[in-house]
This record gives sequence, C-alpha cells and structure tokens, in this order.
Amino acid sequence: MVVPAVVLAAPASGSGKTTLSTGLMGALRAAGHRVAPFKVGPDYIDPSYHAVAADRVGRNLDPVLVGADTVAPLYKSGSAGCDIAIIEGVMGLFDGRIIPGDRAPIAAGSTAQVAEILGAPVILVVDGSGHGHTLAAVLQGLVGYASSVRVVGVILNRVGSERHEAVLRDACERAGMAVFGVVRRDPAMTLPSRHLGLVPAAEQVQQGIDAVAAMVEVARAELDLDAIVAAADSRVADVAPWNPRTALGDEFAAPTTRPRIAVAGGPAFTFSYAEHGELLAAAGAEIVTFDPLRDRLPDDAAGIVIGGGFPEVHAAELSANDPLRRDIRRAADRGVPIHAECAGLLYLGTELDGSPMSGVLSIHGHFGSRLTLGYRDAVAVTDSALFRVGERVTGHEFHRTGIQPMADAAVAPAWGWRDGAARTEGVVHGGVHASYLHVHPAAVPHAVGRFVAAAAEFAARPGDIAAVDGH
Repeated sequence: MVVPAVVLAAPASGSGKTTLSTGLMGALRAAGHRVAPFKVGPDYIDPSYHAVAADRVGRNLDPVLVGADTVAPLYKSGSAGCDIAIIEGVMGLFDGRIIPGDRAPIAAGSTAQVAEILGAPVILVVDGSGHGHTLAAVLQGLVGYASSVRVVGVILNRVGSERHEAVLRDACERAGMAVFGVVRRDPAMTLPSRHLGLVPAAEQVQQGIDAVAAMVEVARAELDLDAIVAAADSRVADVAPWNPRTALGDEFAAPTTRPRIAVAGGPAFTFSYAEHGELLAAAGAEIVTFDPLRDRLPDDAAGIVIGGGFPEVHAAELSANDPLRRDIRRAADRGVPIHAECAGLLYLGTELDGSPMSGVLSIHGHFGSRLTLGYRDAVAVTDSALFRVGERVTGHEFHRTGIQPMADAAVAPAWGWRDGAARTEGVVHGGVHASYLHVHPAAVPHAVGRFVAAAAEFAARPGDIAAVDGH
C-alpha cells in the first residue's frame, strides 16, 4: 500500500508554508489521522515543528542529496503505518539547485521534482497580502508550466478582509483553482527566527509546543480538512521501502560486539536526519545521546557524533561545561572515531569568538555576517573513519560562521570541491572527520557502517575504553 500525500508548495519563499503545513499536520492528527510529516530539501529546522505536530519524527526528501531514485523508497519508509502524508515544500514550487546552462523546466531538488517523483498533488500556499486579480495569471502560469506536476488548489494566507478574500476567490475561480482554506492576516502567527531562519522547536520547548498548538487551531478552524484528505494521492512506482540494513549492503558485516556511539543532542545540536540513527543502529551501534550543555561524555563511548546546530548561540554554556570538553579532548587523543558536522566542527576547535571549546582541533571559530548556503559536490582528499580518498558526495552548507586554522595546525583537509576550483574544506586529524558539509546518511550508508566498524575496532583495544571514560 502506498500512503496518499499532499504537497504544500508556494509561488515564493515566505508565503507561510511552514506555519500551515505544521498546523495541517496537527489538525489531521487531532482528527484521528496517522500523519507522516516530510520536508523537501536539506532543512533541519522545519521538521522539528512537524515532529511536534504529528507526534512522529519529521523526515526530509531531497533528490540532490540522496539521488532521485532514493526519494520514493525514503517516502515509503517514512510513511509506513500512516494513512496520509503532508509534505512541506521548499522555496517556490519550481525553485531548486541552480546549475548554469541547465534548461530543464523542473529544477533538481525542487518541490516540483519531489511531487513529480511521488505523483502527489500540490496545494499552493499563496500569500494574499500582495495579490489581487493578477493572482489568476500567476496561478495559471504555475499550473501550465509543467504538465507532470498536478496543482489541485490553493490555500489563501494572510488575507486582509472579506473584500480582499472575495477578490482572491474570484481570481482562483478564473484560474480554475479550488480553495482549500482562507487564513486571515495575524502577526501572532509569526514564528521566532534568527540568523539561519526559524528557531528550532527543540530549543524552545514549551514555547515551541505552544506555537504549534496555535498553528493547529488555525488549521482546524480555517482549512477544509475533509477536502484536503480527499485530494491526497500518490502514484509511487512499486519500489521497496528504504531499509537501513539493506542500505548497508550485503558486504557489510556488523561487529560482533555493539560499540557505544555517543551522539550530541540538546538545544545546541539539533540538526540530524532520522536515517542517521537508524543506520548507526542497523550497523550494530548502541546509541547514547548526551547534551553538551550539561552532560559528561557517556561511559564507554567508542565513537562520537557531533552534528549541526547553533554553538554560536550557546557558546558560553558549552564553554562552561569544562569536564565534557576535557572528556572530548581525551577521547580524541586516544583515537576515538569522531564525526563532526558544522556545529560539531566549531565545537572541536580551540575557541569560538573567545569562548573556549574542546581544543581537539587547532582552529578558531567566529561568527560573521556572510551566509554560506548551497549544495556542494565534493571528493574525499584524505582517508578517515568515514570516507576513503576519491569517494564522491553531494552535501549542503548552511552557516554564518567561519574557521581560521592556527599557525601550528597539523591537520589534513577532508574535502576538495568538484567545481573546478582548487579549494579544500574540513579537517581530518587522527580519528576525527570534521567539516561544514552536511551529508545525508542515506546517500552514504557505507560511511556510517565504516564509522561503526572503526568504533568497534577502538572498543576492542585493551584498556582504551576505560581511559576515555575518566569520570
């Protein structure tokens, strides 16, 4: 059975997709549905709100990061046990990866591409605040741009008055578009944001829960839930659901003992893909989560994962947890495999804007005004616990920080960019692989398996585990 889906897209960014997608997920759940939440693209933050609303982990569908052929299997895996899926789009409907000279009507990584792959209908979230009758032409253009993408209707958002609503409904009727709901302009529905977009729900705790509850109430009151459910559909080909053990491959042999992998979590490290933990477990790891703001390194840690997040926001608290910083440094000195992405890279450095970090790597981190954002094609240029020289990946960068190696830094780069420029990025040092590049684990399951194997090898060394603990 293929679970039916609805894709919420928009003509442009900032139309209110996250608010209405989250509200719709929660409203359908409250109505008794089992909702599978998805987000198009590499975004880590929006799925944190989806998870609160749907009471189910939010997942990403990104054809650029995982390959177009993996999208449907990931969808089938993530929607298992549900009766409907809500997929929040990214940017505008046809916006995706910019490739110079590419004239394809549907851009790689766009919401339109995911809707096409899944055969799912699209409902457009339209910011009505700047629209009148011209909306009819906009809708007709979006509907006619690519026949393989089924746009079935709209949700009118930020509508100012009854007169304004009447004008917009008339425009939708002229374009032959059904209206699935009308939401009035309400400044209270604005979610808290900062330098990289929305503040993750996991950082706000009660505020995040309250914000989602408000979205759900709006969706319950203003959206035609029955019509949306009736419109849901999926025409996914007969493909098997993604399976972490199968993804690791027949050649992968799980270790005879389960190495303990310590995974950083808490408010400072909220960026992770659900498939990462699933692959670690399938590869034979025992996963233990710790919060670097207040915890010590878990006992008997034979591998450490420090993913993305906002260390620049929590730098003082991270610095104040000196016992953990010593634990991490001692673990690195002993050769514990460490996988760090973006925030993890900064945390492994010597300091971040004057706040001492763990001191594993001889780099200084700093917050800046320039946003680094986009997909990157990279090749491994140094062997590590995850990758071998020559292995190619496509990842994503998203940060306003930078690093500066210290003069005496004896480290090797992790990646070289495959764009013709002689550039390198990241650090490989001992058992550490640290980089700004976010790589989706479903695209590189072999790297996850290799990391677990390296942790198992470390755990088997006489005396090393006890030396790492030290507390």
